[in-house]
Amino acid sequence: MTIGIVVFPGSNCDRDVRWAVEGCLGRPTRFLWHEERDLGGLDAVVLPGGFSYGDYLRCGAIASFAPVLEEVRDFAGRGGPVLGICNGFQVLTEMGLLPGALTRNRDLHFLCEPAGLQVQPGRCGWLAAYGPGERITLPIAHGEGRYQIEAEELKRLEGEGQVVLRYLRNPNGSVGDVAGLCNERGNVLGLMPHPERACDPATGGTDGRRLLEAALAAFA
Repeated sequence: MTIGIVVFPGSNCDRDVRWAVEGCLGRPTRFLWHEERDLGGLDAVVLPGGFSYGDYLRCGAIASFAPVLEEVRDFAGRGGPVLGICNGFQVLTEMGLLPGALTRNRDLHFLCEPAGLQVQPGRCGWLAAYGPGERITLPIAHGEGRYQIEAEELKRLEGEGQVVLRYLRNPNGSVGDVAGLCNERGNVLGLMPHPERACDPATGGTDGRRLLEAALAAFA
């Protein structure tokens, strides 16, 4: 599989994702500049973390209009696997590929710490290797990771098995302890924690490596 990694002005985790996918998993990657429109030869696409377009207006708001994302939308519509990490999750909500919005953390502070998570994989292909209720730890690093959505819509998402990651100790005030969501089809996943930063026991554990490795194997 070849993994496309979208690069916006302000992205700062694109190289982390490349290191994780190529260095740890041995899979080829290709950077996709925000103005690019060619997704040919790609088997999955990752929207990395960072501060796309300086986070002006709202996090991910300007990025959602980037030319490359028109192609990503079509790719996802055809069932292509798409992963949005942190700012990438924010972009996915701004695009409407995932419901809800990410807002300022409850205490208005930037958070950078390990986060305990409970996995409820539901229909999400990215989490197919996990059993319901499994617990993992991934690092978070965000100032606007508080997930917001109407109560009735959250209830619907829970019923449909789209709330796939929850914080064990809610760090940012997200409703329903939501840390990650998938779309109805299960091929698009957005999460605030950073799996690419947990691929080496020397730097942050290996729970992220397991997530990426198992997901790429499942989609292959």
